[in-house]
Amino acid sequence: MEAVLLCSKVAPRGTPLEGNRKFSFRHLNKHLKCNSLPAASRNAPLLCSFEAIKGPYSLRYPPSPVRKGSSFLPRCSISTSTVSDSDNPFLSKFRELVNKVIQLKVKPFDAVKLTLLLSILTLATKKIVTLAFNPFFWMYFSWTWLFWPWFIALGLAGYGIYCFRKHWLGQANAFEQLGIVTSLFTWLTLVPPAYFNGYLEGWPFVFFLAYHYFFFFNVSVRKRLYGDHYARTHDPKWDVETPLWSRVLFGVGVVVGHWLAAFEGPELHRLPGGWASVGIWGLITVTMLMHYDSTLYLARYSEKVVVPTDVVQFGPYRWVRHPIYASTMLLFAAYCTALRAPMSLLFLVAVCLVYYSRKAKMEEELMVESFGQRYLDYADKVRHKFIPFVY
Repeated sequence: MEAVLLCSKVAPRGTPLEGNRKFSFRHLNKHLKCNSLPAASRNAPLLCSFEAIKGPYSLRYPPSPVRKGSSFLPRCSISTSTVSDSDNPFLSKFRELVNKVIQLKVKPFDAVKLTLLLSILTLATKKIVTLAFNPFFWMYFSWTWLFWPWFIALGLAGYGIYCFRKHWLGQANAFEQLGIVTSLFTWLTLVPPAYFNGYLEGWPFVFFLAYHYFFFFNVSVRKRLYGDHYARTHDPKWDVETPLWSRVLFGVGVVVGHWLAAFEGPELHRLPGGWASVGIWGLITVTMLMHYDSTLYLARYSEKVVVPTDVVQFGPYRWVRHPIYASTMLLFAAYCTALRAPMSLLFLVAVCLVYYSRKAKMEEELMVESFGQRYLDYADKVRHKFIPFVY
């Protein structure tokens, strides 16, 4: 026969009492406290905080005799130092969260997916913050190390040729025009150093993104003014173009110059970092600001972005007459400087000067035809075309 004593906190589920009239509370001595009870209350229950559940096989044992000379009976209860489930703040918050999940009718599988997603985002955020405060992240770019996947380069080249054919036929959309530019910049900035090094690291990635940002200023101006990226109809006389053979030779010269820079420069992991990297970042920043200001001032004094309405004499136009062409040459110079290729820098600058001089001459003749003496006065005031104090 067995008597069962229950306590939600400290008491075991069952304690056999048959054949053992003495019950020890030794393992509960940290949770129980005993107070004295007058002898007049001897008929009160011995353990008020416990409940005796009588099973079918339980017997009522007579109360144990009280030792002579004892005028007090012990009264045992649970200590007030223990905390119930309702007072636990963690469990209460957990119950609130479970209730919210139940109200949202989230399935268990969805909850698992959400938990995995949050874990991945937390880990990624931690890694990004760690890398952002790592000096090697900004100085040496060792995080960009990558074996060059040739199948991606060849695939981009094929897609670029396909998009260029549609553009030639006047059927290319905005995404296909972006594909042409991305394919061209890939074979200018990424493929040459990858071919000569066997891998990619550092500055080629930077200039791949910088070239995109640089050559999309005009498109962003159209987007800001008109809400889309397409050119508006205008007087075709302002579409100044050199002969086709000249444009083809210029494009070939630019590609050859970038490949020569990758061939001439040292291996990518041997490029110095530290303050030299800070100087190249400064050169890139100056190039971007110069091109942005030039495009912005030209758009303010132009109709439909293309047709000028006045002679621009503000911003970079105070120093050179063709700052957009000058910023393009400066960007190529920054690329060669980053790869430590001085001979390729001179070659690219020479190619740009030959082509842009011819095109700038045609544009200035058109400006004189349209604005007359005002542009001649401006040309006398700003004597240099591309390089301040030089040319």
